[in-house]
Amino acid sequence: MAKMKIAIIGCGTIANNAHIPAYLKNPDVEIKYFCDIILSKAEAAVAKYGVGTAVEDYHQILADPEVEAVSVCTPNKMHSIISIDFLKAGKNVLCEKPAARIYSEALAMQQAQHESGKVLNIGVVNRFNAGVNKLRSMIQNGDLGEVYAIYVSFRAYRSIPGLGGAFTTKAIAGGGVLIDWGVHYLDIVMYCMNDPKPLTVSAKAFSKLGVDMPNYVYNGMWAEDTKNVNGTYDVDDYVTGFVRTEGPTITFNGAWAQNIGEQDTYIDFLGTKGGARLQYGSDFTFYTTSCGELINFKPRFTPNAHFENEINSFIRCIKTGEKLPSHIDTVIVTAKMMQAMYDSSEQGKEIQL
Repeated sequence: MAKMKIAIIGCGTIANNAHIPAYLKNPDVEIKYFCDIILSKAEAAVAKYGVGTAVEDYHQILADPEVEAVSVCTPNKMHSIISIDFLKAGKNVLCEKPAARIYSEALAMQQAQHESGKVLNIGVVNRFNAGVNKLRSMIQNGDLGEVYAIYVSFRAYRSIPGLGGAFTTKAIAGGGVLIDWGVHYLDIVMYCMNDPKPLTVSAKAFSKLGVDMPNYVYNGMWAEDTKNVNGTYDVDDYVTGFVRTEGPTITFNGAWAQNIGEQDTYIDFLGTKGGARLQYGSDFTFYTTSCGELINFKPRFTPNAHFENEINSFIRCIKTGEKLPSHIDTVIVTAKMMQAMYDSSEQGKEIQL
């Protein structure tokens, strides 16, 4: 059987760290194109992986009948534009998170998916994580009882990514820590709770520690090769908020950068029979009672390579027609919530959804 030919659009950090290695491990896939507006990045990918052709303009790929699917790994500004173009060209799309910079762009992507009938999945990779799915099963099986409140923390010590580049430019990224990190944590909450309908949102976003870029002292920096202290910094590096849903309440605090030398990246699920603290990207601890005593334990499960699981599931669903948990129809709810959070911060009031 002929291998499915795919293209990588955007050859930066996430493509090289996650998408490309996962595709190369899938025996049913062949990477035909590496595309990047900086052609040298695409050429470097061809040289490094020994496959494919380097192109600078993704429009060169649209009309190729051999290409069945693409991974969109570009800055957020181009997510909706590129995804919609490929959907209209009859290609299946896996677009990195977030779906788009703003909710209206995500809605346009959803409409294009509905009109084309092709797959449009968003890179909410935690929906393919073994630990997250184990916790979700426990919640759905009633082990926690009624989950009535959830607390989310995605706080790090001076870790703003790509300072002055695409990550910190609102016109390109759409926002800062909320849209970059928060999207993953909020998506985990929604997934584990079967996507409860959000009712109201109140939030405040701050842009403080990264504003003086030449004097910003940092602990670590993802995508440091894109750093440009003469560039732009107009996004949030701290955010806090509260969401009422038809199910539990969600309280959250997130920081790319804070003047507290700790990293707190976890989600607490508080239920009437038990509670769980999920350490982001790792395992979780379950707290409950038994025989009149307080107990806690860490469930043992086999970890998985969630990016590989995501990519393999994407390829499988193209062949079978299966609708994955990462489909745009599901993920659009988180996009709506994040838009309301930014709107609430700017308007200084609670937003009703």
